[in-house]
Amino acid sequence: MFVRSCLRITTKMSGRKLLGRRFSDVFPLNNGTCGPLLNKGGTVGPGTRRRISSFPCEETFAPVRTPVILSMRKDVGGLAAVLQLFQEEQVSVLHIESRRSLRRKSEVEIYMDCEADKTRMNELICRIQRETKMVKVDTPDSLGKDNGQGEEGFEVPWFPRKISELDKTACRVLMYGNDLDADHPGFKDNVYRERRKQFAEIALNYKYGQPIPRIKYTEEEVNTWGAVYRELTSLYPTHACQQHLNNLPLLRMYCGYREDNIPQLEDVSAFLKERTGFQLRPVAGYLTPRDFLAGLAFRVFHCTQYIRHSTDPFYTPEPDCCHELLGHVPMLADPSFAEFSHEIGLASLGASDEEVQKLATCYFFSVEFGLCKEDGKIRAYGAGLLSSAGELKHALTQEDKVLPFDPEAVVQQECLITTYQDVYFLSHSFDEAKEQMRSFAKSIKRPFTVRYNPYTQTVEVLNSTRQVARVIQELRAELDTISHALDKMDV
Repeated sequence: MFVRSCLRITTKMSGRKLLGRRFSDVFPLNNGTCGPLLNKGGTVGPGTRRRISSFPCEETFAPVRTPVILSMRKDVGGLAAVLQLFQEEQVSVLHIESRRSLRRKSEVEIYMDCEADKTRMNELICRIQRETKMVKVDTPDSLGKDNGQGEEGFEVPWFPRKISELDKTACRVLMYGNDLDADHPGFKDNVYRERRKQFAEIALNYKYGQPIPRIKYTEEEVNTWGAVYRELTSLYPTHACQQHLNNLPLLRMYCGYREDNIPQLEDVSAFLKERTGFQLRPVAGYLTPRDFLAGLAFRVFHCTQYIRHSTDPFYTPEPDCCHELLGHVPMLADPSFAEFSHEIGLASLGASDEEVQKLATCYFFSVEFGLCKEDGKIRAYGAGLLSSAGELKHALTQEDKVLPFDPEAVVQQECLITTYQDVYFLSHSFDEAKEQMRSFAKSIKRPFTVRYNPYTQTVEVLNSTRQVARVIQELRAELDTISHALDKMDV
């Protein structure tokens, strides 16, 4: 009855057909563990209003597509009163959904996809703040012309524009804590499940800019790490690529990589930051492909802190710190590989669900299960192989299942999680793979191009000549520096 009333009022107000999108697909709500997205006290503070008024738009009165989330008590007539304000301010509601509040049982959350010029939208927010006492409002910081509605009606999914906005997406974990599948080795171990819940709470409470909390690992956890570490390090000299072999000694020296010690993410993150600009962020479990790849666009790698169950140290149905620290981190310390990962992340921003899935598949068969050629021999650079002794040995002895890396062919292949892959893809170099992925990324339909600014740690949307001209100016300064350096060398 509640939702039906909403739909009737909305249809009358907007005169448009409602869009068939799910609440969770449009705007990533965080849960109670992550802390509220809204201002304290249930009001829309100056910061919220300022963000709305700063949406990038050429004209003040051009329509802007704006998601709004209302959190209100379950009072009769509450929603109708708010919708009346929308009507009076002539703000169109294109889509509306409701759900129970994740924070308070006595409240409901209403998602509205609105369209209006900035002036009307600002006035509406002010009126909601001034005339109602039961409503909280939130809008994404970065949504606007560059990040919402593109040219010719192209629907652009929301994506983070500032590194701090990863706080919103990092909480959207598909499975974490004690929510383990029945076939998980730790499913019946209540102590392990409680420990996983502790790791989840640490990750979900983490905010950008904070030091990553240090973990006091138990003796059982260190022993599990030690068993995996011993087995894998004995295989690396004959199975791992040269980049991995070059960086592992540095990790031993600067980050405490040892058989009897699980490295701390804060130390590893600082090391990566100096080497390639990448940094780690704790995560409670699986993220959606879109949210995970978005982190790579900011040179942020979402990294688990928990470890697999001790009863089966050589199997895990999910990523854990053995996988991240032994598989991914040594490769992310290589500049060329880091750039390859970064570019996959940038290509995902604003792409459709279908395109993101293609990019995720390319990531899976390269960064996770990729092979390369060194001195005529096949070596592994994928983290899924470098953290699994069994599949590492298997992949390098199955030459009939090794195919050349070609993104167009890769996206047709099924990703297998709990068994060995049917095929593996080989690249001759990371530079070659980067060029292939750059060509593939050009086929992604987006009404703009994005660029990462490492100084401000923001993503810049390039969709106007003025923005491109600014980039050219920056490139000229870089070229002047290069020219000056060459003059000094008498080249």
